[in-house]
Parts: sequence; C-alpha cells; structure tokens
Amino acid sequence: MLVRIGIIVLTVATALIHIRLAFFFPTPDPLFLLNGIGYLGLLGLLYLPLGGLPRFRPIVRVVLILYTALTITLWFVITGGQGTALAYIDKTVEALLIVLLVIEALTSRRTA
Repeated sequence: MLVRIGIIVLTVATALIHIRLAFFFPTPDPLFLLNGIGYLGLLGLLYLPLGGLPRFRPIVRVVLILYTALTITLWFVITGGQGTALAYIDKTVEALLIVLLVIEALTSRRTA
C-alpha cells in the first residue's frame, strides 16, 4: 500500500510540475501540458476501479515506466542535462517513480 501511495504522490507531483511549466513561459508550451496530462491519464488508468481496467494494470504500469523513462531521456537530449533546480528535482521524482513502479510490478507478480 505504501508503494502505491508513493506512486500516486510522485506521479501527481511530476504531472503538476509539467502542467505548471506549460504556463511558465510567455507562450504556453503544449508539450509540458500534454506531458502532465499524460501522467495523470496513465495514473487514472492504473488505479481507478473502472470496469475491466484492473486486468490491464500490468500493461499500464509498463507504459507508465516507459513514458517516464522517455520523459527523462528527452529532457537530457533537449537540454544536454543543463537545467534548473526544479528540473533536477523533477528528474529525481521521475526516477523514484520508475523504481516504485518496478517494485510494485515485482511484488504484484509474486502475489498474483
């Protein structure tokens, strides 16, 4: 249960950071907005008890891991790893999110 809470907190945190950054610049940046919305959408698909969604949790979890890894990778490609304190905090949040998602995947496999 603590791992799930951690996943929710970290996903919401990185989503809010990206949504906030979308409106930080003089011209809103749709990539930040879409990235934040993507995090929230995947989180909803992962945990909301809607119809038959729970049976797709393993797939959604992998997609969220890949989505987060892609976000980190593209940040390094675009910025060359040069960022603000907030950027480094967010990359740490995203890395921890991947770790917790992997832990949840491994523990859910053992209990299934």
